[in-house]
Amino acid sequence: MKDREIEESSSLAPDALPLTGERTVPGIASENYWFRRHQAAYLRLREEVQGPRLLEVGAGEGYGAALLAERAPTVLALDYDAQAIAHLARRYPRLHAVRGNLAALPVGSGSMDTVVSLQVIEHVWDHRQFVAECARVLRPGGLLMLSTPNRLTFSPGADKPVNPFHTHEFTAAELCRLVDRDGLSVIAVRGLFAGPEVAALDSRHAARGGFVAAQLAFPPERWTAGLAADVASVRWQDFQLGPDSSADLAALDQSLDLVLLARRA
Repeated sequence: MKDREIEESSSLAPDALPLTGERTVPGIASENYWFRRHQAAYLRLREEVQGPRLLEVGAGEGYGAALLAERAPTVLALDYDAQAIAHLARRYPRLHAVRGNLAALPVGSGSMDTVVSLQVIEHVWDHRQFVAECARVLRPGGLLMLSTPNRLTFSPGADKPVNPFHTHEFTAAELCRLVDRDGLSVIAVRGLFAGPEVAALDSRHAARGGFVAAQLAFPPERWTAGLAADVASVRWQDFQLGPDSSADLAALDQSLDLVLLARRA
């Protein structure tokens, strides 16, 4: 699926896949900020994909795996949710859609060149087992790509995650300690940051705590026309993926999302 097709599909009805709050679904106006933020990570990371065999763990609606399939001829899209997998198989027939337990991947050891799991690890209960499974299915030299919300900006000062579907949110240091084991070596840690346009929207909605807080303050049907228009205006290009900051993790403190790359020994 080409970038233009993804752009066009994002304005279409989501083919009856419901919005639960646990995953981002394209084609829903009120989700545009989150969709573009996630889309930006996929598009920025797509050039990092290596080898012909790619597994996405927690593929959700499937738009991300469809983007990654431009770089890998064989893409296995795995999710535990039966409804999501059925939707994915219908909407993205080029992908190999499989329902499976994310803590016990139904994939052969050493069978994948790249494993991708974006905005998923914060949802699982046993984080170490999850990472160990991702490592297991990678071939020697294979690449793991993870992203997750930065706890310092997503749930600042909170005792537990603001999102009720998140079991745990990570700082950059916590994520590195979790991943740098089980035969994996962290090779880069980067931050996804708001670009100038999103930063301007943060300033515009500062009275409500910023752009994200303004969206979360009320259900979409109670948004002002101005907020709805601002949400609709966001593009994936409005988010920037910073340089590797593994030598200075404090540089990631203000990032929206953390993006980690690790190599299998």
